[in-house]
Amino acid sequence: MANVPNRRIRRALLSVSDKTDLVEFARGLRRHEVEILSTGGTARVLEEAGVEITAVEDFTGFAEMLDGRVKTLHPKVHAGILFRRDDPSHVASMEESDFLPIDLVVVNLYPFEETVARPGVSWEEAVEQIDIGGPTLVRSAAKNHQHVTVAASPSSYPDIVADMGELDGATSLQLRKRLAAEAFARTRDYDRAISEYLGRARVSPTAVSASSLPERLEISLPRAQLLRYGENPHQEGGLYGDFLAGFAKLHGKDLSYNNLLDLAGALEIAARLGRHGPAVAVIKHSNPCGAAVGKTVAQAWRDALATDPQSASGGIIASSEAVDEETAEAMADHFIELLVAPEYSTEALEILRGKKNRILLRAEKGGWSPAAGELVVRSLPRGMLVQSADSVELAAGDLEVVTRRAPTAEELAALKFAWDVVRSVKSNAIVFTDSTRTLGIGAGQMSRVDAARIAVVKAEEAGLDLAGSVVASDAFFPFPDGLLVAADAGATAAIQPGGSVRDKEVIAAADARGMAMVFTGRRHFRH
Repeated sequence: MANVPNRRIRRALLSVSDKTDLVEFARGLRRHEVEILSTGGTARVLEEAGVEITAVEDFTGFAEMLDGRVKTLHPKVHAGILFRRDDPSHVASMEESDFLPIDLVVVNLYPFEETVARPGVSWEEAVEQIDIGGPTLVRSAAKNHQHVTVAASPSSYPDIVADMGELDGATSLQLRKRLAAEAFARTRDYDRAISEYLGRARVSPTAVSASSLPERLEISLPRAQLLRYGENPHQEGGLYGDFLAGFAKLHGKDLSYNNLLDLAGALEIAARLGRHGPAVAVIKHSNPCGAAVGKTVAQAWRDALATDPQSASGGIIASSEAVDEETAEAMADHFIELLVAPEYSTEALEILRGKKNRILLRAEKGGWSPAAGELVVRSLPRGMLVQSADSVELAAGDLEVVTRRAPTAEELAALKFAWDVVRSVKSNAIVFTDSTRTLGIGAGQMSRVDAARIAVVKAEEAGLDLAGSVVASDAFFPFPDGLLVAADAGATAAIQPGGSVRDKEVIAAADARGMAMVFTGRRHFRH
């Protein structure tokens, strides 16, 4: 293959959905005396621009049919693309059939992905945007890249023009190989999008079954950016996909691997709590070390920070509302690694930019949390774990009062707030709150009673009184001991999933302390 020469382009087939730079490119081909074959809308655009073309139906002697579904699926077209110019038997077959070579195929596909992304698109509309002839042409040209050049995107045009200018109307094998690889990548992604759309399970997120997961998991994401390193400096790191679409970086150093992990967690909590008012979440090492809702963002920031100011140093902060001058002044002297908000006032930006390395991001509101039905993927050595997103929300009918005393209205509001926070804390998780702010957080412990003890210690160290607080547990209390730690600290009500074989003992312990307790019937482990 190394000895394959540059290949002169004498005849090209142009049939594109995306007309970007089409006319200019075609004129460049004509300057090299390339005959242009074209179809449908592409032919009309070129003819209107004064570019000489030959209609594909005139080339094949076969008019398109079935509303254009069959127009390039013809032996004369595909033989012209696929025959080997260095194989005497292929050359002889072409001459016997009076077929002509096609040296360049310029095809981009029907906009299937864009079509199915539109709200309300019908099944019929989607199916009609499944391209058949286009991928076939692209694959034929890419397969025979030793002799044929393929362009599956307008982004390929400049390189083809440059090669032809340097090589007297020819292209190099190096370019043809690269464009072939890009072409196969495009048809792969296109087929995957169609397969996923046609096979997408339509199930309720509250009734997920194994059948809602794909039989075969295929992931193909473009690399968005290289990161400074991975979790540690000796590890490489990169971001793939469009997680940062909708974000604008306003200040600071480059994002790191750990920044991005914590950013996702901070956004999720801020979005959930933001339904109740201006909310701020502080994340450190994948766990919240404070979260609050206030009448203003500044108040929410102060209350969130007060939960654990020591751990919050160097944390990732998410605000559900615009950051104003008052908030920026309150944050100015604190060590914030990254701050994200939907907007900033001019005065706030001026203040916050006072720290050279502080990362400031603006993020479009909405889409901060995983959507119902979205798949969450984590890697294992030689494999992947996949699950649906934990997007189920607590409904009023989910709460079951299991103690003699029902929670007061104030306690109930606090319990719901605590439940919104505890689901974002690594298991085993215990969270003390009032109705607007976290007071003590115990995260990631092997023992639930240890998580409760840590939460109490953290509250004491922060100078926060747990008398009259509520406590949330992300999974059931397996024994009464964890609940009793909370009661001794001053908690008056508890929320937990229930489901332990010792539920009766735990309920009895709550009744003995005069606590109210509700079961949700659903746990929120986070590993």
